[in-house]
Amino acid sequence: MRALAAPLMPVVLACAASVGCGDNGTITPTPLGIGQQALNSPLITLRVSFEAGSVDDPDGKHGLNALTALMIGQGGTGRLTYEDVTSTLYPWAASIGTQYDKETTTVIGEVHRDHLESFYEIFLDLIVSPRLDPADFERNRDFLTNAIVSTLRGNDDEELGKQTLNVLLYEGHPYEATEMGTERGLGAIVLDDVRTFHAERYTAANMRVGVAGGYPDGFLARVERDLAVALPPGAPAQRDIPAPRALEGIELLLVEKDAIATAISMGFPIDVTRSDDDFYPLMVANSYFGEHRTFNGRLMNQMRGLRGLNYGDYSYIENFVQDGGSTFPVPNTPRRQQFFSIWIRPVPHHNATFALRQAVRELNLLVEYGLSEEDFDATREYLVNYSRLYVQTTSRRLGYAMDSEFYGTRFFVDEIRDRLTSMTVEDVNAAIRRHLQAENLGVAIVTRDAEA
Repeated sequence: MRALAAPLMPVVLACAASVGCGDNGTITPTPLGIGQQALNSPLITLRVSFEAGSVDDPDGKHGLNALTALMIGQGGTGRLTYEDVTSTLYPWAASIGTQYDKETTTVIGEVHRDHLESFYEIFLDLIVSPRLDPADFERNRDFLTNAIVSTLRGNDDEELGKQTLNVLLYEGHPYEATEMGTERGLGAIVLDDVRTFHAERYTAANMRVGVAGGYPDGFLARVERDLAVALPPGAPAQRDIPAPRALEGIELLLVEKDAIATAISMGFPIDVTRSDDDFYPLMVANSYFGEHRTFNGRLMNQMRGLRGLNYGDYSYIENFVQDGGSTFPVPNTPRRQQFFSIWIRPVPHHNATFALRQAVRELNLLVEYGLSEEDFDATREYLVNYSRLYVQTTSRRLGYAMDSEFYGTRFFVDEIRDRLTSMTVEDVNAAIRRHLQAENLGVAIVTRDAEA
C-alpha cells in the first residue's frame, strides 16, 4: 500500500451557460460544424468548441487556458467593456459563457431570435478579438484563485476529494493539473501570456461550430465562415498524451483538513471511451452499480439505503461534471482518456474505514459475479429511457451531437438505444471482466487526523 499526504489541491469549476428548450430538429453536419435547426423554437444556441484545454497550459502557468476562457466569457470586446456586454445582454435574457476541461474549451451563447443579429456581433467579437482589459484580467484571475484558495479549501471537501484522486491517477501526466489551474500557476501568468495563448490555441484549425434552435437558413455557414476568416488559421492541435501510469495495489493520497466528515473518492484509469464498443456494456454495468444521484445503483442501496452511511454513493466510467441542478452530465467535455471512479459522499469519521471497505467489497462482487439476467434486463430498460432525458433541451442535444463527432460515433443517445437493444448480459459481464478490478486502486481521502 502506498500512502501519501498532500496539501490541499485545487478544484474544477467549469462555468456552464444557461440552456434553453425547443424541438429536437434535425442534426446536420457540415465541414466544420453541426446544425440542428428547429424553426418553431424562439431560442437559438451557439456552441463553438476549441481543442484548447488544461493539457495545453505551459509548465509553471497552470490555469492559462481557464483564464483565457474567462477573458472571453467574462470579458469585453474591442468596442464594449465587460460591463457594457452584461448590460446589453440582460434585457435580451441572453447569455454568453465558457466551459473548459482537459482537452476542449467551449463558448456557449443563447439568445431569443428577435435579438440574434445584435447578439451575434457581440458573440463573434468576444471569440475573435476579446478586449483583454487589464481590469478584467485581474478580476478573472482573482476569481480563479479565490475558487481554489477559499471555495475549495474552505467549503468543498467532496470536490477536493475528486481532484485529489485526479492528481493520484494522473501523476506526471498531462491530465494531472486541474482544469482551473493552481494558485502558483495563476500567480505567474501575465496578460501577454493570455494574448499569446489565445492567438496560438483559439484558431480556425482547432474549432468546431454548432448552432441549434430557430436560426435562419444559412446561419451556420455564416458563423463558420466568419470565424474561419477572423481567427488565425493555426494548425490542428498536436498533443502527446501518453497512457497514465499503472497503479500498484491500493495507493492512498490523504488530505489533512479539519473536516466535519470524511470524503472519499477512488478509482483507476480505463482504456475505454465512447469510441469503443465496450463503453456501452460498461455503461449498463455502471448504471446497475452506481448511477449518479439515483437509487438505481447497488452502491446507493447498500451503503445509504441499508446502512445509512451517508447521503449517496455513485460510480462513473468517464469524467462526470453535473450540469447545474440536474442529474445529467455537462456536454462538451470530451476526453481521449477516461477513468472509472467511485464517489463516496462524506461519512462520519468513525464510519470512514467501514465505508471504504464496503465500497471495495461491492466492486469485488461486481467483478466476480457481474449482473444477473434479471438485473441486466431491468437496467437496460431503465438506461434506454433515462438516456433520453440527457437531451431534453436543444442546447444539450447540440452539445451531445458535437461530442459524438469528437468520438467518431453516431449521435450518443441513438447509439445507446441501438447498442443496448442488441446487447446481452454476457456482453456486459465480459466487459466488466476486461476492464474493472479492485486490486489496483487509487484512493483519495479528505479527513482530519489523516496521519492517524
